[in-house]
Amino acid sequence: MLDFIRQDKDPVTGRVMRKVRSFVLREGRLTLGQQKALDTLWPVYGLERDQGMLDPQAVFGRDAPRVLEIGYGMGASLAAMAEAAPEQDFIGIEVHRPGVGALLMEIEGRGLRNLRSYCDDAVEILELCIPDGSLARVQLYFPDPWHKKKHHKRRIVQPAFIDLVRRKLAPEGVFHLATDWEDYAVHMLEHMEAASGWSNRAGAGAYSERPAWRPETKFERRGARLGHGVWDLLYSRVG
Repeated sequence: MLDFIRQDKDPVTGRVMRKVRSFVLREGRLTLGQQKALDTLWPVYGLERDQGMLDPQAVFGRDAPRVLEIGYGMGASLAAMAEAAPEQDFIGIEVHRPGVGALLMEIEGRGLRNLRSYCDDAVEILELCIPDGSLARVQLYFPDPWHKKKHHKRRIVQPAFIDLVRRKLAPEGVFHLATDWEDYAVHMLEHMEAASGWSNRAGAGAYSERPAWRPETKFERRGARLGHGVWDLLYSRVG
């Protein structure tokens, strides 16, 4: 397990700054298929931070509505969404290489041409690679809940992150959040309701029904059988 505190140097003072990560890198062993996919398919479907701002014409050969998902896990649901909506282009961001390898296998197996992935930190990719006002939807599904109160500061849904997402969305673009932790659902709702420049599509202070575009995962179906809830929130950018 890697430390979730990243160390950077201040460009002016040279002092080390400690930046809180929203994830812990618990990377399991790559399967042979995942490793092969990373070796052979990443050059085709992978996106790199060093490439700078995303150029949709260069990446997808068109300028279609773009959906970005943060933390797609093993990628099956993201691939299913891309397959179901060929008129849209999809970008995933995931830090765990086994998940990235699995998504690359899904892309190749389904013959998708409208899905690409970063293997990097989501906040940095948003800041450095995604043009302002360029996304139709941002998806954040089942992020690490950091359920201990002392760790709540590590939750990715914080005011600065919400503002960053809003900046990257086009006017009327949608921020779709989902969690299976009720405490985190309350946290998300409170922070989104407090943020300016958003309209709750379900009405003020309300959760949304799962929209048709978000596939129900096996994990989610198992949770439902056990009586676990799932909370969706959909907010549109205003202005």
